[in-house]
Amino acid sequence: MKTLVCRCEDVTLSELEHAVSLGHRDIESVKRYTGFGTGWCQGKGCLALCARLLQQRGGDPGDGITPRPPYHPAPFAALAGLDPDFGYESED
Repeated sequence: MKTLVCRCEDVTLSELEHAVSLGHRDIESVKRYTGFGTGWCQGKGCLALCARLLQQRGGDPGDGITPRPPYHPAPFAALAGLDPDFGYESED
């Protein structure tokens, strides 16, 4: 039976276990070997499961995680789709 861990990239549990058995002991190296977490969800659906597997197998699930902020900071008004020329003011 095939157990999918990463639906976006079709990575199975056995492929993750194989990567760990080959010596990949951190999130980044397992990601590079299997491709998990590189699909449209960017690991939101599979990162926790992979980290748990690494922890259970003696790896370091925290090593290799590099949070990346947006390239350009975006104001909340832009994310909300508000008119940037309106001049929203806070009501203190």
